[in-house]
Amino acid sequence: MPRRSLRRTPRGVALATLTLTALAGGALAAVPAQAAAPEIVVKDGVTQPVFSYQDAIREHVSVESPVDSDKDGKRDRVNVDIIRPKETREGLKVPVVMDASPYYDNSGRGNEGERKVYDAAGNPVKFPLYYDNYFVPRGYAFLAVDMLGTNKSDGCPVSGGPSDVLGVKAVVDWLNGRATAYGADGRTVAADWTTGRTGMIGKSYDGTLANGVAATGVRGLETIVPISAISSWYDYSRNNGVKYSNGYQPWLSQYVDTDPDAKCAAVRDEMHQGEDDATGNYNAYWKTADHRDGTIGDVDDVRASVFAFHGVNDLNVKTDHFSKWWAGLAKNNVRRKVWLSQRGHVDPFDTRRDLWVATLHKWFDHELQKIDNDVLDQPRADIEIGPDQWITQSDWPAPDARPLALNPQPDGALGREPVRKNTPATYTDAPGARGTGYSEGEMVSDPATGKPFRLAYVSGPLPQSARLSGSPTAKLQVSLDKPTANLTALLVDYGEDTRVDYLGAGSGIETLTTESCHGESTAADDACYKQTRTKTRTSAVNVVARGWLDAQNRKSLSNPAALTPGTYYGVRWDTLAQEYVFKKGHRLALVLAGTDRDYNEDTPTGTKVTVDLGRSSVSVPVVIAGDTEPATMIAPRGAWTGPAGVELPVQPKQFF
Repeated sequence: MPRRSLRRTPRGVALATLTLTALAGGALAAVPAQAAAPEIVVKDGVTQPVFSYQDAIREHVSVESPVDSDKDGKRDRVNVDIIRPKETREGLKVPVVMDASPYYDNSGRGNEGERKVYDAAGNPVKFPLYYDNYFVPRGYAFLAVDMLGTNKSDGCPVSGGPSDVLGVKAVVDWLNGRATAYGADGRTVAADWTTGRTGMIGKSYDGTLANGVAATGVRGLETIVPISAISSWYDYSRNNGVKYSNGYQPWLSQYVDTDPDAKCAAVRDEMHQGEDDATGNYNAYWKTADHRDGTIGDVDDVRASVFAFHGVNDLNVKTDHFSKWWAGLAKNNVRRKVWLSQRGHVDPFDTRRDLWVATLHKWFDHELQKIDNDVLDQPRADIEIGPDQWITQSDWPAPDARPLALNPQPDGALGREPVRKNTPATYTDAPGARGTGYSEGEMVSDPATGKPFRLAYVSGPLPQSARLSGSPTAKLQVSLDKPTANLTALLVDYGEDTRVDYLGAGSGIETLTTESCHGESTAADDACYKQTRTKTRTSAVNVVARGWLDAQNRKSLSNPAALTPGTYYGVRWDTLAQEYVFKKGHRLALVLAGTDRDYNEDTPTGTKVTVDLGRSSVSVPVVIAGDTEPATMIAPRGAWTGPAGVELPVQPKQFF
């Protein structure tokens, strides 16, 4: 889709409100001097903190949305808490930074779980996070928007569905004169203090709302900064037909709604029916909550630029949300930038704080203030490849990544040469109730020893380091003794190393007692937050990439097709995207198994799976230094047993 051309203000030139004298070219010099109009000050390509945070205007309005999510016969109104420079009463017009969230009165926001605080008149006196403290003094308004059905907004939350998105979109419309808002006295309120240019930011559900609103193509939303954000709610609950959870959609709706349960019980019942836990299939319900190819939004309609952040080891909002969203943005030539860290569900403010704030500042100045600074001259992608080891590259995945095709061998090796067709190997998924099956620790233990519930294929020591960049692809030829099976493919690194502890508490960070401050403070709302440091773990094994598939969904997520027992079928699926360095001397492995107890909610099938090794392989996109060909990277396995008794914690889910 063609991109709009945007006017840029020359670097270092202030965006000022022009005075009458300036417009007249000095012709009115005889008019008595008046106080200088308030203006935004720019130095070295960024806005300067010249506006008082203490004296800023703090207010709230209710924006009328186009939806009635609680079905009470009235359009829902969205609560919007606002802080803006007092100079906006004197003619200064400012752009908007917005964080729309369902979490302002339950789990809170940020690593410290901050919530909103109000005065007796209902006006906000504390905004969670640092966005207000930092950006308001620099000539922005900050809006903390309560998603419909949460905190002070009307309606019912629907876990990413249409009303979640359209309620927030109405706020962007109001900022641009296309929707109506009401003050505490019931009178209509115009957003006459803003340029209308809006940037949305937020982590997890907040960033997901930014994705969803951007996918509507709404005008006035100039940029979004989605952090660990969902791009399809189906992919949040499912992976190729395999369920991560049951009943999650209505559960999350109830979690974020602090009103009495009865108010939205009927809505949650509809959500339970819509999510269709019985099959795990993609249906019309999921399409309404799909921001890449949905009924409410589509990545093809995105007008806003995107500065994304994601942890490549985030097993809450998994990396396919980022990778598929990014691919759609790239296809449509959307202006974009990305940071990828080795952590789990962790904010960049708690990863690389000072540089993040400085880069975010430049990004918002460029996109919202239209300042021609150097943020787009920097490489498009910042990638963490080891604990606090960052590189930059021109795009993601790495443009110079080349496919490394690996073939399982009958002796348990992972080699370069395919073996003869009709070379079978078998394993059996665990029988039993939901929650049984085998853990990933069990799947990767004793890789040189045959186990009835998995197949493991291991390379020899790598002669040179290689970096995975992108999504590995598993391609298998399988025969089942039942109509379907849950299939797991794990790409594993065997080798002693110190890595980011993304599976442990904190998902890769440890929170300290010391603080750092970014922005200005009041007695009620300070700009200081606890610092963090990287948490690492030394181990002999790491699961690098994971992928799952319900075999009956091999061709379609919406129209499953049972397999005829005893007949071979080709199945192919991408694992979750990754950035990872396989170091020289380490061994690379492919593990094939059934239901993954750690991350799959499905009941194990007890299916016997036969894999034709001669028609099965895994393709890994790798970057190798120099002119080394991927084909030379795999050496004979040799005598090797690998670690035994591996225990891997399950990454906890976080909402903040």
